Amino acid sequence: MPRVLIVAEAVTLAHVARPVALAGGLDERFEVHLACSSRFDALLGELPYVRHELDSIAGARFLDALDRGAPVYSAADLSRYVRADLELLGRVAPDVVVGDFRLSLSASARLAGIPYVTITNVYWSPIAEVRFPLPELPLTRALGVRPVVRRVFGRVQPLAFALHTRPLNRVRREYGLPSLGDDLRRTYTDADQVLYADAPELAPPHSLARGHRFLGPVLWSPAVAAPDWWERLGDDRPVVYVSLGSSGRRALLAAALNGLAELPVTVVAAAAGGSGSAPRNAFVAEYLPGEDACRRASVVVCNGGSPAVQQALAAGRPVVGIAANMDQHLSMGSVVTAGAGVLVRSEQATPRTVARAVRRLLEEDAFRLRAEAIGRQLAAHDAPAAFARAVEELVSRS
Repeated sequence: MPRVLIVAEAVTLAHVARPVALAGGLDERFEVHLACSSRFDALLGELPYVRHELDSIAGARFLDALDRGAPVYSAADLSRYVRADLELLGRVAPDVVVGDFRLSLSASARLAGIPYVTITNVYWSPIAEVRFPLPELPLTRALGVRPVVRRVFGRVQPLAFALHTRPLNRVRREYGLPSLGDDLRRTYTDADQVLYADAPELAPPHSLARGHRFLGPVLWSPAVAAPDWWERLGDDRPVVYVSLGSSGRRALLAAALNGLAELPVTVVAAAAGGSGSAPRNAFVAEYLPGEDACRRASVVVCNGGSPAVQQALAAGRPVVGIAANMDQHLSMGSVVTAGAGVLVRSEQATPRTVARAVRRLLEEDAFRLRAEAIGRQLAAHDAPAAFARAVEELVSRS
């Protein structure tokens, strides 16, 4: 029986939830092992896999690095990761190893001689036609989003990407592996197979390199019961679902709830540890069954990241994305281009700007119609089944 090891980098819930959702496509013909930190176990529920504890850097440290535009990992971090990976790979002896943002597998899987699959998003493909937007950075917080700031960012962006590639390249050299160069996209996609957790209908202009393929949207909801108030929600007003994810900031959630308090809507919000006092029109829980919440809503307010965006669009709901980091801005770029949502920059997210964006999506039917059309397209994809086919093909060749 082929043995598949899935390694999830638990810096955010998304990087654990995504491979767990995909692993659901692997049937009894596979022996599945899951390695990750246990920090999100309460949201995963009972899983039919062999579990292995594997350390990740703290989520707060990861988010702080993103806020500063700094490299997430040091060479020391990745060197420690490689040693832990190699011990795990030697103990499990998988036929295939699958990683979600476990960048150290670029070295450790090759050193162990095990076929390596990475899960990422297509906007990180080295050959996708992507214009990198200006994310929230100390520069934008200090000077605002001015044309001169955009020009400065455009000039320094390749240098910034190169800085982010150095830690992994250094570790690879220490183990006798060649450098991946200065393009951060190669760092994110260096694997024997690259699986994009995206639907091609929402992808930027692209061509697929050999060994790269689309899975379709990856949908996952936490293993939590609906709260007591779920059945008490009325149908007299539009429902707005707010979920800024495990990486969302407390202040952004407060801005969204306070802005929506002024609208004739009912708000259901997943606070993910960021809850405070809630307005009278808001029902708040730590976590909610996200797919059900999206179907119940008229508009979804999220952090713009691909898992939340895909969940909303799969339900045919338009999106307000309060985006901060580069990944979130890239994800929302496809939504805005498709006419299915509105981007609110996180440093500009106030109660007024969030309320204005939600009101626009409620009042302009074009957003709803585009979201519904995209939802019908996404329904044609089965990401777990596509994942299983990709793994099976790689096992058969190894």
